[in-house]
Amino acid sequence: MRAAFHTLGCKVNQYDTQAMLELMEDAGYTVVPFSEEADVYVLNTCTVTGTGDKKSLQLARRIRREHPDALLVLCGCLAQREGEKLLSDAGADLILGTQYRAQIVRLVEKVRSTGTALSAVSPLVPGMPFEDLSIREVSGHTRATVKIQEGCGNHCTYCIIPSVRGPVRSRPLENLRQEIERLRDSGFSEIVLTGIHLASYGRDFRDAPLSLLDAIRTVHRTEGIQRIRLGSLEPVIATESFCLALKDLPKVCPQFHLALQSGSDTVLARMKRRYNTDQYRKAVANIRAVWPDAALTTDILTGFPGETEEEFLQTRDFIEETGFSRIHVFPYSPRKGTPAAGMPDQIPTSEKERRARELIALGNHVARRYMESWLQRETTLLPEERINGCWEGYTPEYIRVTLSPEADCQSGRIIPVRLTGISPEGMLAEPSEAAPPMK
Repeated sequence: MRAAFHTLGCKVNQYDTQAMLELMEDAGYTVVPFSEEADVYVLNTCTVTGTGDKKSLQLARRIRREHPDALLVLCGCLAQREGEKLLSDAGADLILGTQYRAQIVRLVEKVRSTGTALSAVSPLVPGMPFEDLSIREVSGHTRATVKIQEGCGNHCTYCIIPSVRGPVRSRPLENLRQEIERLRDSGFSEIVLTGIHLASYGRDFRDAPLSLLDAIRTVHRTEGIQRIRLGSLEPVIATESFCLALKDLPKVCPQFHLALQSGSDTVLARMKRRYNTDQYRKAVANIRAVWPDAALTTDILTGFPGETEEEFLQTRDFIEETGFSRIHVFPYSPRKGTPAAGMPDQIPTSEKERRARELIALGNHVARRYMESWLQRETTLLPEERINGCWEGYTPEYIRVTLSPEADCQSGRIIPVRLTGISPEGMLAEPSEAAPPMK
C-alpha cells in the first residue's frame, strides 16, 4: 500500500505530518510523493487564515476528484474546526483533527476494512495529555524541528488557534531527551524547538512546574547537538533573567522570532495581546544586551478592524526602529467565532492588501540592511546541501549562505566563513581560517 502526505501551515503541522508518515512507514506502507498515485492521501490542513481554509479545501477536493478510489485523510486545524462536515464538503474518508494523529494507522485500517467514512474529532478539554508523537528523521536536512508544546490559552481576539489546538499541553522532559538522542543518532546536529505557544511550555505540569528553559537545557545537554533554535516566542518571555540564562547555553542560536502583530498600542489592546510596544522594546533590549548582532524576526498582522492610517504608520515606524532581520506580513483575515470577526470598522480588502504590500517592501528593505551589516565579517556556517555545485546552509543568525564553489566542507559539520556579498537568496561566503563563537 502506498501513502502520500502534504502539509499546509506551520512548523508544528510539519512535525505532526512527519510523525504520521513514520507511523505509516512502520506499519508497512510505502511513502510516495504527493504528486504520485497512492492508496492513501493524508492532507494536514490549516485554518489560521482564510487563505489556509481555501488552499486546504481546494487541495482536498482535487485529490478526491483525481483519485476517486483512494482513501483521503484530513487532519490538522481545519479538520478539527469543521469535523464531520468535511466528509461531505471535501469528500474525505477520515477526519483526524488535532488529537488522534498517533492513531492514524489503526483508524485508516478501520475505514479500509469497514468501507465507512469516519470523523475522529472530539472536544479539546482541559487536562488532556500531550499527544505522544515522535520523529526519527527529516529527509534532506541537517536540522530537525521538534514539537515540545501544544495548545494556547491566550485567546487573542483575532485568533482561531485556541479553539482548534486546545489547552496548553507540554512534552515530558524524558520523552524529549529520548527523541533528541534518536535524532542525534540519525545525524542531525541542529534542533529547532517549536510549539503552538512555546513560552507556555511546562505550565500544565501542576505537580512540578517547568519552564521553557528546562526544555532548552535538556536539549543542550545532549552530546552531538551543535545548535538549538527557538520557535516563535511572545516578547514577555525575553526578560533579563531569561536572556542571561540562555547566555550560559552556547548552543542556543542568537535568532529570536518575537511575535509583534502591530506596532500600535491601541491595536495591540484591541487584539488583546499581552504586551505593549514599551514591553516589546524592553525584550529587544534584553536580547541585544547579550547578543548585539542577534537576528530578530517577527509577524505583522495589518488591516485589523479599526486600524487607522495613523495606527498603520505607527507599525511601520516601529519596524524601522527595531531593525528586524526579517518580517512576515499577513493581511487580517476574519475567523468565524472570534471576537474580531464581529468588530466594527472592518478594513476593505483593497486597503488591507495595500498596507500589506507596503510592509512587505519595508520588510525587504530591513532584511537587506541587516545582511549589509554582516558584509566582510566572520561567523560560522552549518552546510546543509549542495546546490548547483555550491554548498548552502545557515549561520547562527539564520542567514542563508551560499559558499564559493571551491569550498570543501561536509554536510552537518560547522565551519568558519567570511560573508562576502549579498545574493537574491541570502548571502555569499568563503571559508575562513577562524570565526568568532556565537554571541
